[in-house]
Amino acid sequence: AMAGILRDSGLARSCFQAARIRRRWPRVAQNLGLVLVDRTATTAASGKAPVPKPKYVVPRMRVRADSYGVVCTARTVEGVGLEEFQKTSRHLSDDWKAVRVAVTQVKPGKIRIRAVRIDPLSFPSTYDPDPATLPVLKNLDSLQVGMDEYAENVNLRLSNVAGICICGLPGSGKTSFINNMLVRLAPHPAVQFIGLDGKTDDPTTQGDYADVADRFTLLVGDDLEQANKVLAELVEFRRARNASIRTLLGRKNFWHGQATPDWPLVIVIIDEAHTYFAQVKDGGDKALKAKNALAAQNVQHVEDLIKKGRSVGILTILATQKGTGDAIPTQIRDVCSVSLAFACRTIDAAVAALGDDIRQYPESSPVALQDPVYVGVATMAVQGRPGFTRVRMPFVPDDTAAAVATHHRGLVLSRGQLPAASLLAIAQED
Repeated sequence: AMAGILRDSGLARSCFQAARIRRRWPRVAQNLGLVLVDRTATTAASGKAPVPKPKYVVPRMRVRADSYGVVCTARTVEGVGLEEFQKTSRHLSDDWKAVRVAVTQVKPGKIRIRAVRIDPLSFPSTYDPDPATLPVLKNLDSLQVGMDEYAENVNLRLSNVAGICICGLPGSGKTSFINNMLVRLAPHPAVQFIGLDGKTDDPTTQGDYADVADRFTLLVGDDLEQANKVLAELVEFRRARNASIRTLLGRKNFWHGQATPDWPLVIVIIDEAHTYFAQVKDGGDKALKAKNALAAQNVQHVEDLIKKGRSVGILTILATQKGTGDAIPTQIRDVCSVSLAFACRTIDAAVAALGDDIRQYPESSPVALQDPVYVGVATMAVQGRPGFTRVRMPFVPDDTAAAVATHHRGLVLSRGQLPAASLLAIAQED
């Protein structure tokens, strides 16, 4: 065991930190007022007998070390609970030599204190699974996407999500995050992918999704007319699902049961989404007018998919460099259930991506993620947590992503295997 500790210098340092915390805890707890002062003996004293000193009851605490720091579990005592521990978190951070301390309540009577000795966000991580042994997710309700600033796993909710909006500067990690999602979901036979990549005209051989094209049912590029045709077919597909879901699934909401290969979760990925929505000054030019008309139709189609596709198992993911209304129209952006923001240059861009509440959490603002060390780190609201959480998303090597997509390409559905499969017919024709 000692050899294992010595091989992991981070864990070794954390073990020394844990030992110091255990040794000093009774004294630190008393100095910070995290103790119960039992004065019952003093009240009982009478006459000339000496008054007994009050008894201090220190909360019992267990300390566990890991590579990033320690996890402490403390039992509450009368008058010392979650609020009292939270008020002293900054002092605990100083005494424990920790860069950050978080205090949460596990259950009534038990407090959890996470103290990190080093910042997990500043260390790039890699997700490099073996395609042959990559596990199939037990359910699609949520997906593990990364690690927060306390080195805790973070899940992204998928269940009953209308849309996901991903914003951030070029090279900040947006496409890498989508590839990470794709690789984790690729082994599931009840997941199909439709892609629109606004960065290239031939996404099957160029661009960010060429390596994983084998796992896509349909993948198109920046051609506005072709994209418009696909989005229109997706809307028809959505209508067909709405009309048949009660008959074929026996329920009105896809998420109230398990996804199956016969009725899979369809994930529509629209990267560089502003490519398909942008309006330009036409100056009377007929060709530009026609493009603007297609872009306006695209906005209507995507709005339809996000507002009405959730209950029938269609999840739309939008990625763009900024979440302002000129990039993603507000009628689309504002109905996305989940938003993530990688590095942003201005607070206005952060507010557009995450909402005005981000102003109240400057320590979590994506504006502070512009340093190259934070490439791959995003700010998001995590279900069940207050405020915003910064999350380190792992990088998936291109070779690994390609191998996973190729290994699982047999799961891509062919024509006629979905209700109203006109979309897949287009894929076959192309």
